[in-house]
Amino acid sequence: MSTNPPLFGAHALDGIRVIDLTRVLGGPYATQILANHGAEVIKIESAAGDEVRGWGPPFARGMASYFINVNRNKKSVVIDLASEAGRGVLLRLLDNADVLIDNFKTGTLEKWGMGYEAVLKDKFPRLIHCRISGFGADGPLGGAPGYDAVVQAMTGMMSINGMAETGAVRLGAPIVDMGTGLYCAIGILMALQERHRSGLGQYIDMTLYDSALALMHPHNANYFLTGKPGKASGNSHPNISPYDKFATATNDIFIGIGNNRAFARFCQALGVAEILDDPRFVDNADRVVNRAALTEILETALAKVDGAAFAEQLLAAGVPAGPVRDVEEALLHPQTAVRGMVVEKDGYRGMGSPIKFSRSRDVGVAGLPPQLGEHSREILQAAGFEEVEIDALVAAGTVGEMTAAPQD
Repeated sequence: MSTNPPLFGAHALDGIRVIDLTRVLGGPYATQILANHGAEVIKIESAAGDEVRGWGPPFARGMASYFINVNRNKKSVVIDLASEAGRGVLLRLLDNADVLIDNFKTGTLEKWGMGYEAVLKDKFPRLIHCRISGFGADGPLGGAPGYDAVVQAMTGMMSINGMAETGAVRLGAPIVDMGTGLYCAIGILMALQERHRSGLGQYIDMTLYDSALALMHPHNANYFLTGKPGKASGNSHPNISPYDKFATATNDIFIGIGNNRAFARFCQALGVAEILDDPRFVDNADRVVNRAALTEILETALAKVDGAAFAEQLLAAGVPAGPVRDVEEALLHPQTAVRGMVVEKDGYRGMGSPIKFSRSRDVGVAGLPPQLGEHSREILQAAGFEEVEIDALVAAGTVGEMTAAPQD
């Protein structure tokens, strides 16, 4: 008898159907993660479309880079959900869906008679409904809108970013939106796994606010023990030293030393092994307390070395270090290519999936980011709508179709 494991779908999420009512970033990022691993994602848009289609330049095929980077491998259907007929179309699409995800203003689906508890839970008992909002429905901020930078400001994230002299600074990447998208993908996968046992779907209440607070490690953890809120510390780490950006004779490098063994290797490579016997630097706790003195010694020594070569020497010795690169340098680095982190097709370039399985494959670029309404007729036909029904829905403005792909 063969002991080889059975072979199932080529992709981890083959057979999972997702109805995506989200726009902007957090939700679309979550659903692209699912789409990249085989889920069928149907993106429902209004006639105006997801507003980030226009968040450029730069543009390609009439779509902004902001939209392009988080919407590949999806199909776009235009439905007027503000109309009763449009909501009827959505309900028919939910007949064989596994997941519904939305980021409408709190209470919108309920106002439309499509709330999870009142309607969807009983009508589609296996459906997993994930909602993303700024702050949830309850509490003093319940129902308030949330945007990445606003939530960064409100959760202390900006207060620990930047330099002491700059004041609070927004993180350069939209980490709250992206982090919420990651948490959504995790929550959806958990709910799908639980459904194998219970046979039932459930509601997932996701907020930007909760996600931002959860991402604030170790600053929240430090506060719980010290009662001090922490402050901006530039490139250094509040709990580790040396863990900072340093100038060298050629370029800036970042060094992250997490244990005494790595510190010893670093000092020996830098030619300052004598400080290993200095009681101020014996353990990490000592090095944090005496950070300023240690930094002065290291800056003097590092100013004499070639940064790129020294970083390679440290990495070879098992010491975490690397040159400070810009975006272009990072994307063109050979390691990026080896890991398959840039994918291309028909003029499209985007980020590959960071999730690598031993058996299951990601889909790569199975479909380019869709034009608005590009798949409306195809999806409705597959859901059992007759051509005459579709024509009537289009004529009434309930469903929209792509007329012609924009040219650059």
